Amino acid sequence: VQLQASGGGLVQPGGSLRLSCVASGSIVSVSAMEWYRQAPGKMRELVAGITFGGSTNYADSAKGRFTISRDNAKNTIYLQMNSLKVEDTAVYYCYAEIQNGIMWNDYWGQGTQVTVSS
Repeated sequence: VQLQASGGGLVQPGGSLRLSCVASGSIVSVSAMEWYRQAPGKMRELVAGITFGGSTNYADSAKGRFTISRDNAKNTIYLQMNSLKVEDTAVYYCYAEIQNGIMWNDYWGQGTQVTVSS
């Protein structure tokens, strides 16, 4: 099982990016899926999460600007980021709780760099 994140890049303040994260491999079921980010010199922090049923939660810094969504048929989550700020610059990681066989395990993607700069 692996998570593959993509969609990062360089964008100007006020711009938008859409991140994607696909879970692949021997997957029986996927439960919660989340986006985290880690800026240089800072702790990794939760940005947004979504349950299998579509319930969402957001960090205060993301509310009103970011939208998390998922496609259960594709084991994929997305993070639409609008009105980006310089302080959103970080490596963004996806996380998922995945049932592989009879066991549930935590998986992390490799990270995708988001840089907001003029």
